[in-house]
Amino acid sequence: TSPRLRLPLRLIIPVPPPLKMRIGAKSAILTLGVCAALVALNSYASSSRIGAGLAATGGRTRPARLSRQNSPRNQVLSRRGEALQTSSRRAPQLSVGAACDDGAYLSKDQKAELKRIADLIATPGKGITAVDEGPGTIGDRFENVGVINTEENRRKYRQMLFETPGAPDHLSAAILDPETLYQKSDTSGKLFPESLKDMGILPGVKPHLKVYTLPGTNGETVMQGLDSLAMRLREYKEAGAVFAKWRSPMTIGEGQPSDLAIQANMNDLARYALICQDEGLVPIVEPDVSLKGDHDLETAIVANVKIQSALYKAMLDHGVYMEGTILKVNMVNPGKSCKTPYSVEEIAEANVHVLRQCMPVAIPGVNYLSGGQSLEDAAARLSTINKLRKNCPWNLSFSWSAALQMPLFELCRGKDELPLAEMSDLYAKELKVASDAANGLHNPNGSDGAHIPPNAKQMEAVAA
Repeated sequence: TSPRLRLPLRLIIPVPPPLKMRIGAKSAILTLGVCAALVALNSYASSSRIGAGLAATGGRTRPARLSRQNSPRNQVLSRRGEALQTSSRRAPQLSVGAACDDGAYLSKDQKAELKRIADLIATPGKGITAVDEGPGTIGDRFENVGVINTEENRRKYRQMLFETPGAPDHLSAAILDPETLYQKSDTSGKLFPESLKDMGILPGVKPHLKVYTLPGTNGETVMQGLDSLAMRLREYKEAGAVFAKWRSPMTIGEGQPSDLAIQANMNDLARYALICQDEGLVPIVEPDVSLKGDHDLETAIVANVKIQSALYKAMLDHGVYMEGTILKVNMVNPGKSCKTPYSVEEIAEANVHVLRQCMPVAIPGVNYLSGGQSLEDAAARLSTINKLRKNCPWNLSFSWSAALQMPLFELCRGKDELPLAEMSDLYAKELKVASDAANGLHNPNGSDGAHIPPNAKQMEAVAA
């Protein structure tokens, strides 16, 4: 007879008490059959471990002692390690969907074109002229200085901005309202997008719709228009646009910005960016923190880091191709009603600090919006930021609307028609100031760029 093998593992099959009482002959046979099969499997597994020992001892019951290196436990760990290594080697072949895949769904040529456009927008020393005000917004500005708000007046005014002599030396791009995409230059007879391209200025468009107030947030908002965005972008691209810009306005105040408002707006910006790239347009993402409020500079830093960090995380989670995007963002400033004074250097350091904390190196350029700042303050701060930037890898420039345009509207007061020649001369000088600031070459006058508390400003005005 063969020697009796001592099994290293006891097989215990618990049977619930109620079941024991109802087991019949067939069930008992079935149960015993299952048990026999499990015992056989257990014996086979055991024999694989002790077979070598039995062969070495001529079939003796006690197996030869295994070395620690070849013990069953270490063999199992070794096999597990090999499986993990194999899994690790194969991991890159797995598709991870959109999350953090760097626009993997885009072709090589699509990525190259997006990067080409983004790099052109981020041309050192050049910036963006933002002329994307809707008919109602620019109409209010016209009517405030006595200009009638007609489509023709809007067309002539914007043609002056585009065709001012020397403008292409300072501008890499122009953000247009959809209305302007389909208007023509009476100089060239071409649609404005084509005319701008001929001058070396890239045309883009504002595709978002109206602001919507989030219920229960004390007035915080999101932008509408994502549902039909792809369809509109196709039309705008066909009309000549090569990029788009989506603005998400936010405020700093009691309990604001809330986590809900941050997540809602940053996810909207990320989804907008993803749709833009899918349609072949470079997305400019614009989280815009208002200057309103009495918050200090330190509070502004915390809020902006939180907002921008959420933005970049959302963009990565959505699989946005970061090299094919541009950031348009507010300058980090204390609130207009803040009682603490700050120098222009302190404000510039705050902006550089926020960029270093969370701005991805992959994004080629940052274009600061003016957001209620005067041209003098905005230029002083931008120039100082560029002087203090040290080894920051991004192009830091401007995308200004009101800072450049509000002084132009003042020239219209008391005149029957738009003084286009006079406006063009002033605009050319403003663009030179903005371009110098983008190069860090603009030298502020006096207290330009500093935050002076409201009471101090009034006293300063009285003294003057």
